[in-house]
Amino acid sequence: MKKVKMRLEKDSLGIKPVPAAAYYGVETVRAVENFPISGERFHGDFIWALAAVKKACARANMALGRLDLRKGRAIVRACDEVISGKLRQEFVTDVLQSGAGVSAHMNMNEVIANRALEILGKKKGDHGFLHSHDHVNMGQSTNDVIPTALRLSVLRISAEFWKESAALEKSLLKKAREFRDVVKAGRTHLQDAAPVTLGQVFGGWAHQLQKARGRVVLMTAGLLELGIGGSAVGTGLNTSLRYRARVIANLRKITGFRLKSSPDLFSVMQNDADFAAVSGALRDYALSLVQIANDLRLLSSGPNTGFGEIFLPALQPGSSIMPGKVNPVMPEVAAQVGYQVIGNDVSIAFAAASGECELNVMRPVIIRNLMQSFEILKNCLSVLRTKCVDGIRANREKCRYYAENSFGIAAALNPHIGYSRAAECVKEASRTGKTLRRVVLEKGLMSEKALRKILSPGNLTQSPG
Repeated sequence: MKKVKMRLEKDSLGIKPVPAAAYYGVETVRAVENFPISGERFHGDFIWALAAVKKACARANMALGRLDLRKGRAIVRACDEVISGKLRQEFVTDVLQSGAGVSAHMNMNEVIANRALEILGKKKGDHGFLHSHDHVNMGQSTNDVIPTALRLSVLRISAEFWKESAALEKSLLKKAREFRDVVKAGRTHLQDAAPVTLGQVFGGWAHQLQKARGRVVLMTAGLLELGIGGSAVGTGLNTSLRYRARVIANLRKITGFRLKSSPDLFSVMQNDADFAAVSGALRDYALSLVQIANDLRLLSSGPNTGFGEIFLPALQPGSSIMPGKVNPVMPEVAAQVGYQVIGNDVSIAFAAASGECELNVMRPVIIRNLMQSFEILKNCLSVLRTKCVDGIRANREKCRYYAENSFGIAAALNPHIGYSRAAECVKEASRTGKTLRRVVLEKGLMSEKALRKILSPGNLTQSPG
């Protein structure tokens, strides 16, 4: 086994060996040793956001004459490399770690510092020349950097979620138009109900998701207010109003987001209700997604012993023992994703409620769960659309059969023969096996012409004009 070459680095607790090739440093090594918890690393968008904050702060400090230009430019260049996706393997701290995200923050500070040293022709670990705390972290604290980075990362990934949700809504609406003339049995309580068209069902799903997406968009707008510049507790210790303004302006340029400073830096440092609100909107979205996924499973169930009203694309064999079995795998995974998002929201709610005094130290679990919720949702919506919804076909014959034989059509008879007589006809049809139409005709309650008009698909499934 090849021996790893090491270098020695020192922090306030002492000296520790660090892999010589690594850009991270001694504080990151301690974090890796202390928190072997989940094996998960931070989402790429969060790493991007952290680097964007560091770049904006370095530029502000240079403009104000606080940071040497040569060192500052090297820091900015290192930040640009991280922003572009380089050095991603250097961010090694576990997502579940020290409170407030100190370890993740120092991982970023150390990587930028050591890469900047390398750019300047110095050796990694030469912190007497350029320091992770004194230079990269100038005017900053974990307490304002981490929540700012989370706001930026959610704003970024939410745009991808929005795109995928809108695309799925469009696909559902396309199916709604395709199936607008397919009359099927409606069901309430999983029992016969008044008929609907398959198009109306798909259109309802699209509108559900559209409204749910709108709630997510509304909640993410609250993340445009940043607490950067508040430093350790919101007072702006070791900073200035000019610094804060420049950092915000720099972040607007770097990210393209319409960012602004919060009117109260203490509130955004103390409280994570903004993140809980976004997560709550994602939970509501997940509730609709689970319902739609389960309806897809029901409507496609069978093929011979279930509803069988729609055909889903066959994607893979469904059983290791039953030949020819094909399962509704995309709706199944969509439901599971929904459950995970709902579970993530519970954790986020508890974490958001657990801040004390000037800081919420439970942010790492908020970061992990909120970013995962967005990631799995956007990925799920993409495959649900392309591998399932786009390829759905209607079983028109089965839909028509159920619609014509459903006792739910009795509701249309109420204005003509009354609820009680209609109920008696339903009972007789159920007892004898006759169709409801035949029972009504045999009892002489209506003419065939009138019955045909009343029970026509247009009368049964369309609202009055």
